[in-house]
Amino acid sequence: MPQLNKLGTVSADGPHSSSLTRLRTALTVFFALDGFIFAGWVVRIPAIKEQTGASASALGLALLGVSAGAVVTMMLTGGLCRRFGSHAVTVVCGALLPLTVALPPLTHSPLALGLVLLVFGAAYGGINVAMNSAAVDLVAALGRPVMPSFHAAFSLGGMVGSGLGGLVAGHLSPTRHLLAITVIGLVVTAAAAPTLLRHTPPRPPERIRDDTPHHADRGASDTRKNRGTRGLVLVFGLIALCTAYGEGALADWSALHLEQDLHAHPGVAAASYSCFAFAMTIGRLSGTALLERLGRTRTLVCGGAIGAAGMLLGALAPSIWLTLAGFAVTGLGLANLFPVAIERAGALAGPTGVAAASTLGYGGMLLGPPAIGFMADWFSLPTALTSVALLAAVAATIGFATRRAATG
Repeated sequence: MPQLNKLGTVSADGPHSSSLTRLRTALTVFFALDGFIFAGWVVRIPAIKEQTGASASALGLALLGVSAGAVVTMMLTGGLCRRFGSHAVTVVCGALLPLTVALPPLTHSPLALGLVLLVFGAAYGGINVAMNSAAVDLVAALGRPVMPSFHAAFSLGGMVGSGLGGLVAGHLSPTRHLLAITVIGLVVTAAAAPTLLRHTPPRPPERIRDDTPHHADRGASDTRKNRGTRGLVLVFGLIALCTAYGEGALADWSALHLEQDLHAHPGVAAASYSCFAFAMTIGRLSGTALLERLGRTRTLVCGGAIGAAGMLLGALAPSIWLTLAGFAVTGLGLANLFPVAIERAGALAGPTGVAAASTLGYGGMLLGPPAIGFMADWFSLPTALTSVALLAAVAATIGFATRRAATG
């Protein structure tokens, strides 16, 4: 007999629970595969830049193809998930993503690179919305806040992909390396796909209740409810944006801050983002236990506050090791904000909510690096990096202001 847990959702048991566990495993594999493939592409950017003869500005424009393809597809994927099911769309995008990652090393001009990156970005955006939508339904059916574990798998996949990419970069050409990733991706997708395709997405109890007719003036009530829901989805999307802004900023500027402002050795400076990413992975691995203990609101508020404090330390500390510690604290603080925001947006509005919040979050990751660059020119890089702390504090404030929706 299903029972309500402390979060007010239904806990599954028996044979149904076993089926959900298999679904969780398959989805975790897709999250890890997504991070692995994307990281494999990123580590080969320098070699592909040289191959295409692109200048720094031309490469920057070509790389916008990934962003443009992802943002456009994210909004379209919500509708596809509603029509065909998030499981089927996840499998299709899980096959397209490894196929498209093999295309960049086949190009020999910045224009051609930008065009194929549009296709790669479309597959990347599609799988992110589809698998997050599937994960949102599964979280509700399990009755446990396991969303951070999926994002931890993405982070782990990215760490493995970048580590292996660094090892083989001196031995394999980009073409052979990314073709190997294509083969691995297709094999993994083929292995995990049957589990998703055999099971329809579990229907969360709150959506089942929403399908039941109410009173005569339900139309007007539903209109007000839909407007409120859209507003809340955008609010949770803003939390995702604030978090992703920090991820993008630290990925591009943390090493330069250490090397330029603190005169760190290049090898030490290169470890700056690794400290942040590793701490974020640890935070997400412990995210389910944290959410069960503190609840969503406290996790959002405490995470945002810790992230803000850590980033102030990382940006303004006078020593290298305090700065690295600040980056690690920032990773721990921000770790679970994005997963919780996406989960709540999806619980409120299904795949459309996931698409909207993901698009805002991805926009934050795009906004972070150039915004930091402009502010660094106007003021200084340490001052510019404090904007990450400011947005983390904004995320904490939003989390507290939406505490009823966050627990709902």
